[in-house]
Amino acid sequence: MTAVSPLSGPADLPFPKPMSDVRSLRERLRNDVTDQLGARLRADGNAERPPLGPQQRRQLAEAILRDSVESIAQKRLQAGLELFSADVERRAVAEVLAELFGAGRLDPLLADTSIENINVNGAERVSVKRADGTREVLPAIVDSDDDLVHLIRTLAARSGIEERRFDNASPIVNFALPSGERVSAVMTVTARPSVSIRRHRLQRVNLAELRDNGTIGPGMESFLAAVVRARKNVLVTGGTTIGKTTLLRALASAIPAHERLITIEDVFELGLDQDPAHPDVVALQAREPNLEGVGAITLSDLVWQSLRMQPDRVIVGEVRGPEVIPLTNAMSMGNDGSMGTLHASSSAGAFTKLGAYAVQGPERLTLEATNLLVASALHFVVHLELSSDRRHRVVSSVREVVDADGRQIISNEVWRPGPDLRAVPAAPLRTRTLDELIAAGYDPELAERWGS
Repeated sequence: MTAVSPLSGPADLPFPKPMSDVRSLRERLRNDVTDQLGARLRADGNAERPPLGPQQRRQLAEAILRDSVESIAQKRLQAGLELFSADVERRAVAEVLAELFGAGRLDPLLADTSIENINVNGAERVSVKRADGTREVLPAIVDSDDDLVHLIRTLAARSGIEERRFDNASPIVNFALPSGERVSAVMTVTARPSVSIRRHRLQRVNLAELRDNGTIGPGMESFLAAVVRARKNVLVTGGTTIGKTTLLRALASAIPAHERLITIEDVFELGLDQDPAHPDVVALQAREPNLEGVGAITLSDLVWQSLRMQPDRVIVGEVRGPEVIPLTNAMSMGNDGSMGTLHASSSAGAFTKLGAYAVQGPERLTLEATNLLVASALHFVVHLELSSDRRHRVVSSVREVVDADGRQIISNEVWRPGPDLRAVPAAPLRTRTLDELIAAGYDPELAERWGS
């Protein structure tokens, strides 16, 4: 490996009297290695070099730490200060490596599969939400707010194909951990740094598994599988953390293996490109602007690009802006069977959200034009919410899009919320749609016998 140059910056300053030897040395080493790793990632990006792999990053970090330990020892000798013991140096280096290539004291929470959400509001305020809906306050995972910022900065720096900064100039960051958890963090725009971590417990899931855990019933399983096989365009809606991405994965499991899929996300979450069941997948991720405010790649840009990549289907992780126009264009230009998710409080409310997002685009379509486009492109809206006992996520409503009439989308609620909010059959499907779904394997008798 190329030798790492002697450190400059923080190591050149007089060493403060330590609160504890290990903690003091750890903070100095952590600053040095994160600064130099970040600089290397930026330099590689600017030079268009391939990003370092995990093993290369670890080797570089170890080299930086060795040089930093030696540089700090030399400066302490020159200042007439006592050297750190070999045991302190080993422990500090090990803890920094654990933070860099693990997640420090966050690791046990990430390893606990019963935990779905982790929220950290300042260093000592840690709360979790478990899969059964219970909430719990847990001990701190860092010693200070500065430690929390360093942890998120380190996790963001190694999160994927590009460096995602977290500092005063970039106080908001969103990224995915290698194990799939979605991280959102803020600093300086809040009184104290805040971090939210969302885990998708079902990284590989199919419709049968959602039936087994109560999200859908046999009738809905048969219906949704046929919707996918019949190449109907679907929008999955619901509130935050309700399971939209999980349902999208389950729907994708019904897509034939030979089809070419393009997935488009703000932060990688779907993971279909890592699923052996889908051998031909290209996963695209939006890119934030650099410090000069240039270089951004939006979801809308990626949807337009996907149309040139010969997709059989386009899957957008979350529709939240003007990308609704290129997505609906994709759905109506031969890419039938495309899908996306949308934050909405009801299946009917999805149409209002789509109209509001469309007006943000450069096309500046009127609501009437947007509705015509949506009606020609979208076939079904599938809505998720909590069951009446608040213990289960369930599919509660499905709307079939029929037509547009001026400022309104005409739709039929073919599955409506039942007594426990699980969907039950409601308005009949249009005859042509029913025939197509039956040809794709739908069994209407299951819906009548078992409901959702």
